[in-house]
Amino acid sequence: MDADLSARADAVFARITNLKDSLDHAALTAKVEEANAQMSAPTFWDDQEAAQKVVSGLSATQAVLKPLNELLELKGDAEAYLELAAEDPEEAAAMADDLGKSIATLEKKTDAMELRQVMSAPEDRCDAFVSIQAGEGGTDAADWAAMLMRMYQRWAEREGYKVELVESSEAEEAGIRSATLLVKGDHPFGYLKGESGQHRLIRISPFDGAGRRQTSFAAIDVTPDLGDQISVDVDYAADVREDTMRAGGAGGQHVNKTESAIRLTHLPTGTVVQCQSQRSQHQNRAHARQMLESKLYQMQVEAQEAENAARRGEKSKIGFGGETIRNYVLHPDRFAKDTRTGHRETNPDAVIDGDLQRFIDAYLRWSIGE
Repeated sequence: MDADLSARADAVFARITNLKDSLDHAALTAKVEEANAQMSAPTFWDDQEAAQKVVSGLSATQAVLKPLNELLELKGDAEAYLELAAEDPEEAAAMADDLGKSIATLEKKTDAMELRQVMSAPEDRCDAFVSIQAGEGGTDAADWAAMLMRMYQRWAEREGYKVELVESSEAEEAGIRSATLLVKGDHPFGYLKGESGQHRLIRISPFDGAGRRQTSFAAIDVTPDLGDQISVDVDYAADVREDTMRAGGAGGQHVNKTESAIRLTHLPTGTVVQCQSQRSQHQNRAHARQMLESKLYQMQVEAQEAENAARRGEKSKIGFGGETIRNYVLHPDRFAKDTRTGHRETNPDAVIDGDLQRFIDAYLRWSIGE
C-alpha cells in the first residue's frame, strides 16, 4: 500500500481516537440510554417542564454522539480494508482507489467534528438571527445587502438549515435597506458568529450608465436566539419603548392594513429590533422580544471579551473607514478574501451564491489560535 496513504490513515485514526476519548463516548452513550429509559416511563409527560428538559438534553447529546458513532463506524470499515490489503498485495492494489476515498471521507468528517468542538459556548448551539444593513454606496449598497441576504439563505439551504425572513425593509430603487433572517438547526450561531462585521463589494455597477466601478458596503450582525436555554432580564415596562406600525411589503391585505409590525427600542443601550413576519401583533411582539434579548446577551458577552468589544466598535461605520472583515471583488480581479484569516476563494460568484463553508471553517480554525 502507498506509504502516503498509510500515513494519512494512521493520522486520521489517531484523531478519531482522540475525539472519542475527549468527548467521553461511553458517558455520552450512557446519557442517551438513561434519557430513553426515562422517556419510556408511562408518567414521563406528567411533568411537562421536566420532560422537555430531558428531551432537549437528549437532542443535544445525540447531536454529538451520532456523528461520533458515524466516524467510529467509518474508521472500523477503513481498518478492515487495511487488514485485507496487508494480507493480499494484489487485493491492495485493486482496493487503492476505494481506500483513498474512504480516508478522504474520514478526514473531511473528522475536520468537521473537531471544528464542532470549538463551539463550546452555551449560545453556540442556539438558532441565529442574521441582520443585514446596507451601508455606503447608495443603490449599489442596497442591492449588495439583498445579495448578502440571498447568500445566507442559499448557504442555509446547502447545509440543511431552516431559514425564516423575520423582517425586511425595501430600498427605494432596488435591493433592501435592512433585513433579519432566523436560521434554525444544528449550531447555526456557532457556525455563523464569525460572519458579523462589514462586507465590501467591488464591481462594475449595474446602476451606472457609464459602467464605472463601484464600492459598496453592508454590515452583518449575527446574534443567538436564546429561546429558553439562556435567560436575560429585561424590564420591558421601564426600559423598552414599543412602537407599532403597518407591515411593509407583500403579505396580503391583513398584513398591510393592520398595525401588526412591532419595533422595540431598548432605551439604556439604544438597541432597536423589529419584527413583521407574523400576522398577529402578539406573535410579532414575542418574536421581537426574543431578538432584543438575544442582542443584549451578545452585547454582554462582547463586553466581557475585549477583542470582541473592539470588533463591534470597528463595524459601527458601514463604509469607508470602517473595519472590513471580507472583500468580494468582481472587477478588475475576481476573488473573495477574508481579512482576518487570509482565506481566499477565486470564484466569488460561487461564494455569493452561498458556497461559504470554507470561509466559516477557516474562521473557526483561526479563532482557536486567537
